[in-house]
Amino acid sequence: MSMERSIGDAVTAPRIRIVEIDAFERDVSLRLPFRFGAATLERAPQAFLRVRVEDEAGKTAIGAAAEMMMPKWFDKNPALTPAQNIDQLRGAIRAAAAASLEASAPATLFAAARLNDMETVRRLPGNPLAASFGPSLVARAALDAYCRLAGISVFDAVRGNLVGIGGSMLPGDIDADAASAVLAGLRPAGSIAARHTIGLLDPITESEIVDPVDDGLPQSLEAVIARYGNRWFKIKLSGAVDADIDRLARIAAVLDRLPGYRVTVDGNEQFGAAEQLGFLLARIDSTPRLARLRAAIAFVEQPFSREITMETPLGDLAAQLPFLIDESDDGDGAFARARRLGYTGVSSKTCKGIYRSLLKAIRIRTGGVSGLFLSGEDLTCQAGLAVQQDLALVSLLGLSHVERNGHHYVAGMQAAPQAEKARFAAAHPDLYEEGVDGPLLSIRDGRIAIASLEVIGYASGVLPDFEAMERLSTE
Repeated sequence: MSMERSIGDAVTAPRIRIVEIDAFERDVSLRLPFRFGAATLERAPQAFLRVRVEDEAGKTAIGAAAEMMMPKWFDKNPALTPAQNIDQLRGAIRAAAAASLEASAPATLFAAARLNDMETVRRLPGNPLAASFGPSLVARAALDAYCRLAGISVFDAVRGNLVGIGGSMLPGDIDADAASAVLAGLRPAGSIAARHTIGLLDPITESEIVDPVDDGLPQSLEAVIARYGNRWFKIKLSGAVDADIDRLARIAAVLDRLPGYRVTVDGNEQFGAAEQLGFLLARIDSTPRLARLRAAIAFVEQPFSREITMETPLGDLAAQLPFLIDESDDGDGAFARARRLGYTGVSSKTCKGIYRSLLKAIRIRTGGVSGLFLSGEDLTCQAGLAVQQDLALVSLLGLSHVERNGHHYVAGMQAAPQAEKARFAAAHPDLYEEGVDGPLLSIRDGRIAIASLEVIGYASGVLPDFEAMERLSTE
């Protein structure tokens, strides 16, 4: 292509400019309250970005991205209300949009995303996790637009390194040629296992249901397994050891009916010290009813608050189980710092940035250190654009399972017009099944079929109906 530029010894990538950004939002109401850590979510807006890019020949195309604006995850400061948390994320979108449009020089997608992230974090100091929310959306929408402009899938763009991972914006610990070799070897799969989230308020058995929703979708863990056939699960912990042990026992009583299962355990920053977590693990080890569940634990996620994680070595705990950082993964150097404390895993979340996930995968595959791993975690990715782009990313990364919770707490493409729902269902018939009020994420035998995500663009054959949304001002 005439617009290609050298970014390494063996790689070329196109340069584009972002010339237009429009931001929108849609209110999403949950069918079930989602309790994670100290927060309970019942509703939140979903952000949508529409981005136009221009290549060096003057051709343009539009792309899009979507993500829930989740309160009490990016910033858990108790002094901030959920509404203030959401305004933080709106501010990150506005700052990222302004920084992108001010960058007049054409750049590779990777360089543009990295520069935008750095500039937005500079403009919004204090919480890089919240600040990066805006750049993560811009980067995804720009990639979608470029793929549509070039007539290729996101898989083609990444595997051919047309995104431009290399050059001066590549971190110094990564070799450009090695990075391109890793990208070229990525192989998306036709399906992926869904790891079901068991929230802190979720009923475990049908007899525990106090307020039936009666919408035809499962509420209890028992009903989830009967409908979806999950074999992977993510269990949220509260940090209150006695309550956690009681709840784990009730969960184990249901899961132990299965011939086999695996679980991950999410502390959601609720443990105040390594000793407290060690006490819980010792209680689990000494409780016979938890023997199968203990053997099924794949890893423990983010047990300590981000304020103390990087000052709290895991010590002997690291010899008992693998540990993963999530909320503490707020920048390039976070995983390296966490590894020195005993952590071996790090999360992939589209809200942190797709290029961060790709760089993590490259580091894990080229760093020469055994036992490191990447895991796909969910921030209630909603049916439609958000879940499709995340599924495409984790499949490309080679992950065999991914946390999925959006379909459980929200019924399908809630709040979208019927015509939009019909377009997405028709474009991705393997991914969705028809529900009472439109398409629902289809999970069969615990797996999600995703072959239809290999389309021109970033994992979606259609775009949302932006005119049916409320505009989020980027001024």
